[in-house]
Amino acid sequence: MKPRKEAHTAAPWIDIQFITSSISTTLVLLLLGMVVFFVLTARGLSRHVKENIHLSLVIGDEMKEADILTLQQQIDRKPYARQTTYISKKQALEEQIEAMGTDPQEFLGYNPLRASIELTLRSEYANTDSIAAIEQQLGQIKHVQEVRYQADLIDMVNDNIRSISLILLGLAVLLTLISFALINNTIRLTIYSKRFLIHTMKLVGAGWGFIRKPFIWRNLRIGLLSAAIADTLLWIGAYGLMNYEPDLVAIITPPVMLWVSALVLLFGVCITGLCAYLSINKFLRMKAGTLYYI
Repeated sequence: MKPRKEAHTAAPWIDIQFITSSISTTLVLLLLGMVVFFVLTARGLSRHVKENIHLSLVIGDEMKEADILTLQQQIDRKPYARQTTYISKKQALEEQIEAMGTDPQEFLGYNPLRASIELTLRSEYANTDSIAAIEQQLGQIKHVQEVRYQADLIDMVNDNIRSISLILLGLAVLLTLISFALINNTIRLTIYSKRFLIHTMKLVGAGWGFIRKPFIWRNLRIGLLSAAIADTLLWIGAYGLMNYEPDLVAIITPPVMLWVSALVLLFGVCITGLCAYLSINKFLRMKAGTLYYI
């Protein structure tokens, strides 16, 4: 009679608890990484939006083109100027015809539009007070008839950016606390299943440091692996966003992604190590009779 082979439900090298803990920790770190990503890119988005706010200096017809170009160079050297563009009367007329579909010269007999210098500000000057001071300064230049800008749009942009920043900051703090609680519960359940083993090791004289070491190292590996997977998914997501919208390259920069990756890795390793330390200490302090009632 042939001996019966024993059935194995899983290979001995497969650690189900390690896999499930890694998956749950990865999901939490991925969610946290997304919030960190949006918090960090919000600053870049704010700068990008503000640097697209521009002022239009309307120049009188009596000013020669050479003098206008000289004025443009002078404005370029100002600390608030990010970029300037000269728009001639002819170019302004062409843009008007393209936008409106009508040529005002046909019924007026002349080009009523004025040459202008379009000024794009640096982000730190794109606020109401700074723009008012810049407007007053530029308005005093000879032959500058008017300085145009959308004051309501600037106020709306700044208010929205401020509100979004506060919401993201609050969400980041809240999610950090939730992440800590979720990872802590996952680790505590893992260590809970080993509580009698911990007690047995205490009975044979093992020190607390000796008992803690394998649990902490195990969870540090979980944190490191989970953070690496979460960072990889975040990089893939960022790459997909930039492919979908190429203009995001100016916002989703390598330094931003490196900061996101570093923070996710730091949080993943620190939180898993700390939670393992706190959880194992809880069971080390328990008496034998208490282990049966928790």
